Amino acid sequence: MSSENKTSVKKLITTSGRKPSSSVSVLPYQTPRLRENYLIGRKLGQGQFGTTYMCTEKASGSLYACKSIPKRKLLCKEDCEDVYREIQIMHHLSENPNVVRIKGAFEDTVFVHLVMELCAGGELFDRIVVKGHYSEKQAAQLMKTIVEVVQGCHSLGVMHRDLKPENFLFDSTDEDAVLKSTDFGLSVFFKPGDSFTDVIGSPYYVAPEVLRKRYGQEIDVWSAGVILYILLSGVPPFWAETEAGIFRQILHGKLDFGSDPWPSISDSAKDLIRKMLDRDPKKRLTAYEVLCHPWIVDDTVAPDKPLDSAVMTRLKQFSAMNKVKKMALRVIAESLSEEEIGGLKELFKMIDTDNSGTITFDELKVGLKSVGSEMTESDIRSLLQAADIDNSGTIDYGEFLAATLHMNKMEREENLIAAFKYFDKDGSGYITIDELQQACKEFGLGEGHLDDTIKEIDLDNDGRIDFQEFSAMMKKADTEEGTRTVRGNLNFKLAEELGVKVT
Repeated sequence: MSSENKTSVKKLITTSGRKPSSSVSVLPYQTPRLRENYLIGRKLGQGQFGTTYMCTEKASGSLYACKSIPKRKLLCKEDCEDVYREIQIMHHLSENPNVVRIKGAFEDTVFVHLVMELCAGGELFDRIVVKGHYSEKQAAQLMKTIVEVVQGCHSLGVMHRDLKPENFLFDSTDEDAVLKSTDFGLSVFFKPGDSFTDVIGSPYYVAPEVLRKRYGQEIDVWSAGVILYILLSGVPPFWAETEAGIFRQILHGKLDFGSDPWPSISDSAKDLIRKMLDRDPKKRLTAYEVLCHPWIVDDTVAPDKPLDSAVMTRLKQFSAMNKVKKMALRVIAESLSEEEIGGLKELFKMIDTDNSGTITFDELKVGLKSVGSEMTESDIRSLLQAADIDNSGTIDYGEFLAATLHMNKMEREENLIAAFKYFDKDGSGYITIDELQQACKEFGLGEGHLDDTIKEIDLDNDGRIDFQEFSAMMKKADTEEGTRTVRGNLNFKLAEELGVKVT
């Protein structure tokens, strides 16, 4: 493949006579200077909008990657919004083990910096170049990961819009390294049925409907289909010497299954590629349907149970929690930054179709179906009742945040401490049953019967909850072993510095 493969076709919109300004603010808050917390190391890569460096966190010595975006390249308000949206989307997708996790964002007068998980194994693109092409078994494993990322994005209302081998990294140089998606700079939030018109993406991977300027989330499956064709053959399905030629091939060219190595590749693999590269987005497979295809599934039997959407999975987890844990999540949700909850705000707006600020049963039913969940009405009603902390009959924004917040936010030490201090009204270092009753009233839960809940949390049976017990409850796994591991890893030093008593 030529170097053209790494050329973006994003349209840059500029205003005549306007000079870019580095004084513009991208983040809606001030941050510490990056170099106060990190040492910058060698250059790892160069993209269209930013340069990625190795960096070391001074406090821990841990290695990360830092993507530095020069603000002089942000030529208009929309460019700044794109960068901030990228940060929000990375936080929004942070649960996915195959998405590069963001550590934090920093801004100074010249740059916006995104510090994220370091993937030392390099790009999928480079491995394809070295290998030439993959075996069907290897390609199926990689494609399963890639399409699971797409499914995860779509179920959380995110369209990637720039899937290509360069945007998948291996976490190590090992042969069996984990593949992770990165670079969400062109990604957007979307609602089912939304139609987009801006021409965006990368030449070989762009879907035909993008070129026709009317498209939805189906474009990500097309791009994944192009990657699959390349994994198996080493060349893109539609190519030419110029970008215009590539686009003509994408719109009108025929798939080549006659040249080597295609005669020796299974009919099942070719069937999947045809269905992923159907030019009619309405006929093209969805991400879930790709994951059910016999070539991906291995044993030729598709799963008979639909994949749970991320929203439904989180609501189910929330419904199983005790009352104290639900209230604590509400406290944590209200303390999070805009960039951490921006994706959940977009999800709430997607489900709250009448913009009333609350989600009704009917809206939840339609919303869950739109992100791929099939549930009975009684199950949906149970989920609504579980999330409806104040028993109003609907889910308000704060309740939705609490119910759909991912567990990695809940388990952060500073968030646990903030929640504990909310309940510990007198600052004694313990939460009493009277303080829990007071919190119930504040959340509109009435008096509440908390005796059984207290017994569950109060591990030393002294009739009150200390920080260690509260943390163990919040992080509690399904087994006692999981609970012991958590208790052994608590950051007591941080808790004590913030005035929370631990025993």
